[in-house]
Amino acid sequence: MSRTHSVATFRAIGTTVYVGVRDAAELRLARRIAAETLVDVDEVCSRFRADSDLSRVNASPGRWVEVDPLLVTAVEIAVDAARQTEGLVHPLLGRPLVQLGYDQDFDELVEVEHQYPVETPGINAWRQIALDRSGRVRIPVCTALDLGATGKAWAADLVATAYERNLCGSAVISVGGDLRIANPDGTPWTVAVSERPDAEPTLVRLDSGGMATSSTQVRRWTRAGTRRHHVIDPRTGLPATERWRTVTATGPTCIAANTASTAAIVLGDAAPEWLAGRSVSARLVAHDGAVRPVGAWPAEVASAATTRSVA
Repeated sequence: MSRTHSVATFRAIGTTVYVGVRDAAELRLARRIAAETLVDVDEVCSRFRADSDLSRVNASPGRWVEVDPLLVTAVEIAVDAARQTEGLVHPLLGRPLVQLGYDQDFDELVEVEHQYPVETPGINAWRQIALDRSGRVRIPVCTALDLGATGKAWAADLVATAYERNLCGSAVISVGGDLRIANPDGTPWTVAVSERPDAEPTLVRLDSGGMATSSTQVRRWTRAGTRRHHVIDPRTGLPATERWRTVTATGPTCIAANTASTAAIVLGDAAPEWLAGRSVSARLVAHDGAVRPVGAWPAEVASAATTRSVA
């Protein structure tokens, strides 16, 4: 990059958070804003906290549940992602994920030998989610919310919005690789795109908007001797076929980028045409490692100080 920047990293909501600012004097405030925002998101939206508002909704399917308005917004965002993808990015995959073994925070998963039957909520079940902006949510019977497909990206957008209100200079926030630039100043940020934190990255430049990576390579576990990953195909209730092991997409917001990258993993062979038809720039990595760019994917750059986008 042509300008230096100051950075901070920390752990939140089960993942690594990266904060970068152009003005070093703003770093402490930027870190605090990110940390406080993610505490709020975790307390309200976590599937792995028994005391979260989301868990209370999942405990009472078919009934209205009073919740923090933050959860209403999070579910509204998730429903919109489902609408844009005709259900491919689905907010009601909580039960299949539990049945497949993803039943607690990923860092705490243990291998077990038994396998429960897997139920799919149906590709259109998200249409039955009811929201009351005064603070209530109702999900269909025999379903459970999981906001993993949209939650980190939405959180990154939330933090970026707070940066635009409270910071003067350009800043970037990455929540587990879901990345958003705030207050763009015309100077690109160099982003390291990789499948795993320890993998050799591809470096690209991004001057505004968001970038998100969806991958089948990181959150993997074994249940009854079968390897699983966390990107679920709502048409089957099972992990998506691994035609693409990683998809990175850009968009005007992080949630737009993440919606595209997740849908592409689920779509498999149909993903390049689907992305191109929506003018999404993306980088798809096939199961054999072959790379396929779509649209105006940013050109690779030489080594520089970086922000990471890794699933």
